[in-house]
Amino acid sequence: MGKIIAIANQKGGVGKTTTAVNLAASFAALEFSALVVDADPQANSTSGLGLDPKIERQTIYNCMVDGVAVEDVIEPSAFDYLDIIPSHIDLVGAEVEMIESENREEKMKESLAVVKDNYDFIIIDCSPSLGLITVNSLTAADSEIVPVQCEYYALEGLGKLLSTIKIIQSRLNTDLVIEGILLTMFDVRLRLSNLVVEDVNKHFQELTFNTIIPRNIKLSEAPSFGLPAIAHDAESKGSISYLNLAQEILEKNNLVKK
Repeated sequence: MGKIIAIANQKGGVGKTTTAVNLAASFAALEFSALVVDADPQANSTSGLGLDPKIERQTIYNCMVDGVAVEDVIEPSAFDYLDIIPSHIDLVGAEVEMIESENREEKMKESLAVVKDNYDFIIIDCSPSLGLITVNSLTAADSEIVPVQCEYYALEGLGKLLSTIKIIQSRLNTDLVIEGILLTMFDVRLRLSNLVVEDVNKHFQELTFNTIIPRNIKLSEAPSFGLPAIAHDAESKGSISYLNLAQEILEKNNLVKK
């Protein structure tokens, strides 16, 4: 049975989409099948894997609002072992449209249950909010990765997010665990970056991944080509870091390289 991992933080610009796309691509490169679920109306994971988000197609919105079968929404990527459920700007309206739906917090869980056994990992790219779509994502997930940028105010809002996770654990998903806190956008030259690493490890040492994602031009460039970094430049520091993260998660979950 596959593992569903949500990438969530209500702060924007912390590397959620970069992590979703590149972690999934790293699993695929290691021959573990992965499905990216783009649950962000900005559809950056969709474009980051080479799909035009402006083209009319069935998306995760149709699964959650219209009950469309998830198998009819999955799109293959250009890479072996890697598929995607795309997003669209329409997802913005899903929260309003589901407001009176029965079990509205479990729509994504119900959709993904059908294909969970078909993949080793399902990675959900959450929107930068704690709204109904993110709640759906966390209700569907087995675990969550929290990206935290190595910048000023890095821990701002983290307490609120952890409180939200506790509420979801108590009311909607008792099995949800934190896979880990992921430090992103690390610049070894900056004293501030090093201070943030120390601060996060001081407060959340047991939850924090050993792998740290650096600021890297190839990670920034890759989405403009519709590629994960590993396909853009496999030897870049960013690509290697996400491969290391994938390996760390595999080891943590007692999974061996195929």
